[in-house]
Amino acid sequence: MHQRDQAMRRHFHEAAARRGFSIAPAQEAAVGRLAHLAVELARPAWTFPKPPRDLYVWGPVGRGKSWLVDTFYEGLPGGRKRRLHFHDFFRRLHDGVSRPGARHDGQSAVDSALDDLIGDSRVLVFDEFHAHDAGDAMLIARLFRTLLDRRITLVTTSNYPPAGLMPDPLYHHLFEPTIKLIEERMDVLDVTGPVDFRRLAVPRPADGGRRFATGLCLPPGDTALEALGLTAPAPAEATAVRAHLRELPARAVRGELVWFGFEALCESAMAVPDYLALAERFATLVLDGVPPLAEASADGRQRFANLVDVACDRDVRLVLIGSDPLTALPAGQALTRDLDRTASRLAMLRRPDRARPAEPAG
Repeated sequence: MHQRDQAMRRHFHEAAARRGFSIAPAQEAAVGRLAHLAVELARPAWTFPKPPRDLYVWGPVGRGKSWLVDTFYEGLPGGRKRRLHFHDFFRRLHDGVSRPGARHDGQSAVDSALDDLIGDSRVLVFDEFHAHDAGDAMLIARLFRTLLDRRITLVTTSNYPPAGLMPDPLYHHLFEPTIKLIEERMDVLDVTGPVDFRRLAVPRPADGGRRFATGLCLPPGDTALEALGLTAPAPAEATAVRAHLRELPARAVRGELVWFGFEALCESAMAVPDYLALAERFATLVLDGVPPLAEASADGRQRFANLVDVACDRDVRLVLIGSDPLTALPAGQALTRDLDRTASRLAMLRRPDRARPAEPAG
């Protein structure tokens, strides 16, 4: 076994031990494949005629996909590598393609935007790749073909097998060429297994671990709010907060903490770029007036799921005040397209019966 292969495998197992768990059998094959990729990437490009095969790692929520690719990324030597969440990357790509004067030096708008986003990176890691919006199908198709043709090594995670992308039967055919490209040009790794690692009570690191996991889900008036140093906003604290392309009505801004009502963030015309803009500015987001999700509008439920995704992926502490979304889910009813992922992430938040005082927000 190559020395770098052994070093990467050891890196994975040591990282798992620090988190308090062992690598599951369903993950072991992915660890081996990622270790082999590390060996291939360590070779000078001129020593082999073809770039390494790209990787598409998929499985249900909580099976360690993000942890696998994050650990792989951390184990690679520094330099020409980028790790991006797909929400964030695609928003920046869309903005770059749409801006005035996006085409220059004979390049297409996509090529020019990619130059700005990834530069001379040799390895690109995408987390949480998905395709739901038919309007994005052509741009995603162009993105994948351009990345693969540039000989950039692509490693991506997804909750869906390639054939499950763009699941709406009205539009699935639009994405079939991209699915075929993924299946032909990428090695598809299934990490499906019985364990949801997000629901394991693993020991926290001494520094408290990820900020998102220090968040809370509380009923109104719970005393745990006082432990966070939070009091209900006074009317005089109401202010406007700039998001992506709009002003949002916040109930309060206190340093790196922002406080919103559910109606303002989830029942108005919000989009993922707005949530990303908030995540770039604030470390803690408090959302009050959270209803049982079955009582929210369909758009409100989907926006809430998007907000949870962004908060988790950008490591923002999320404090929910109102109904517990997990206990309000009616059995057998699909409330969002990615409900399993949302529920898995919400399970990371502490509830009053197991919450301990957290460090003051903001």
